[in-house]
Amino acid sequence: MTIGVARLNCQALIFDLDGVLVDSIVSVEHTWRVWAARHALDLDTVLRSAHGRRAFDTIRLVAPHLDAAAEVVALSAQEASTTKGLSEVPGARPLLAALPPDRWAVVTSGDRAVAEHRLRHVGLPIPMVMVCGDEVSRGKPDPEGYLVAAAKLGIAPGACVVVEDAPSGIDAGRNAGMRVIGVATTHTREELQGADVVIDALSALTARVRNDGLELCS
Repeated sequence: MTIGVARLNCQALIFDLDGVLVDSIVSVEHTWRVWAARHALDLDTVLRSAHGRRAFDTIRLVAPHLDAAAEVVALSAQEASTTKGLSEVPGARPLLAALPPDRWAVVTSGDRAVAEHRLRHVGLPIPMVMVCGDEVSRGKPDPEGYLVAAAKLGIAPGACVVVEDAPSGIDAGRNAGMRVIGVATTHTREELQGADVVIDALSALTARVRNDGLELCS
């Protein structure tokens, strides 16, 4: 892991959504707080498990006695209709604007309806390639989502760089054979030690298009 200035060359950049492009922590934690109270579950345990994971996987982990599929329907409906605390992560807009549309993607643990709702609300573009939690059979830390995104972009996994804010997402990117930049927004630098590079904020990352691909600087 490198902390500080680094330079990476790649062919495509693949972002996590929540905590990386959209600051949704207030909305996410409010949703889980209500859900945990309704089922008399320990909130801290739920939140530790929820960040970076699909809701389905979180529910199976913290409340295996519940019908995870039914719970996810209710949770997704709530998240796809609320704008509580949603905002653009500083630096997201200029970074995306610097990237050709066919050289970046989003891989999120959230459902597509939730992901598109959040992007539209904060005014960020819907990517040409977005792989959502309800479109894969295995969520992060499994690499499936990142491998699907790379295939849809038509770029080899090893030529992609992932930007993540959660350990499970970092593991997913590394498991896909991709280099990973960790952003220490939701988790501490120490918790992101699986990343190749750790930065304090997305605004510290810049991208430049070159003849041979993308040059990333932090």
